[in-house]
Amino acid sequence: MRLFLPETFLYQKLKRYLFCNHLGNMYNAVVIGGGIVGLASALKIKEKNPNYKVAIIEKEPTIALHQTGHNSGVIHSGLYYKPGSFKAKNCIDGYNKLIKFCEEEEINYKICGKIIVATNASQLDALNTLCERGKANGLKGIKRLEKEELKEYEPHVNGVKGLHVPQTGIIDYKEVANKYAEKFKHFGGEIYSANKLLKFEEAKGFIHVHTTSERLTTRVVVNCGGLQSDKIAKLSGAKINYRIIPFRGEYYKIKPEKEGLVKNLIYPVPDPKFPFLGVHFTKMIGGGTEAGPNAVLAYAREGYKKKNVNMSELLGTLLFPGFLRVASKYWKTGLGELYRSYSKSAFTKALQELIPEIQKKDLIKGGAGVRAQACDRKGGLIDDFLVIEHDKFINVGNAPSPAATSSLSIGERIADMVVEKLK
Repeated sequence: MRLFLPETFLYQKLKRYLFCNHLGNMYNAVVIGGGIVGLASALKIKEKNPNYKVAIIEKEPTIALHQTGHNSGVIHSGLYYKPGSFKAKNCIDGYNKLIKFCEEEEINYKICGKIIVATNASQLDALNTLCERGKANGLKGIKRLEKEELKEYEPHVNGVKGLHVPQTGIIDYKEVANKYAEKFKHFGGEIYSANKLLKFEEAKGFIHVHTTSERLTTRVVVNCGGLQSDKIAKLSGAKINYRIIPFRGEYYKIKPEKEGLVKNLIYPVPDPKFPFLGVHFTKMIGGGTEAGPNAVLAYAREGYKKKNVNMSELLGTLLFPGFLRVASKYWKTGLGELYRSYSKSAFTKALQELIPEIQKKDLIKGGAGVRAQACDRKGGLIDDFLVIEHDKFINVGNAPSPAATSSLSIGERIADMVVEKLK
């Protein structure tokens, strides 16, 4: 009896110490950000070890409100990315994982294919490079198209040559994200919405995560903050040499009576020096056809409209040495994108390079998204996925397109890193 009572007393005291007010809510891992990458990462952590206690912190009232919720809905094939890059590896693997997930969970998607169109002879070398990249990345069935063959796929398109990529598809990524969240919670995961991150504190081998209304304690923090990811990385103590530059992409919708001009997806040959694909035409899984986007500097990190201005964030962008170098390098392209943002006629003209029949009156104002583009201090627009690991933190620093397609593959990689840290 004398031995039993002290053990019980010490056990109860230790339990209160660990799980009550001193440490707050205790977790093995806390994921910051309820977008598709954060949700996939949290889900994969739970799949690796169902006994892990995992939480997601999201500053918005619901999940997937930013990049995921404004996504164009394209399932990318892996055509564009340099063989061996993280983008290439994660896109191909993520593509297969995503299709399997959608089949199992009965999520609606369509593999419709797309064509890439060279509108003049100067784009043919770049078109050939894309074809070779696609083959090197393991894509099957890519077909080179002569001018006459283009019309068989897209009767209204204008071009000298093209490529048909059968693997490309369309989906609603918000539906995918909601299913990730549903499964995560089913496995015992917790989501703290409407909780903005305030700070991290490290004490006695744990990280205290302070939000506007919660205090969570964890052994590992995963930063999937998207548009805010560099700020969160700095809060974690990471030494980073990049900044998130927000680029807004604006869309028009094609009037229903003119949707017949587009059968599936039509893309231009992208400028290899610029990390954007150019204006294109996309059929939507829920119906309708989008045209766009352009790529203009957003005046706020979550600036979906021209009138959305955050002076602190805008000045932070304009005074960042890397952005100044980007602006000096691409000023002509940037002015063209800005002009198209304010001129529907100029936007229409850009679309007419692919489909000459499209007219200004055929276009209705659509939505917009903001891309979190990491830029280093030397003016390099970071093209590949970037994950920075230090101490008890894993920071996803750059996850632009095709991050949604790649989400389960990125999540798998993050989960492996978490498991390693928890050893």
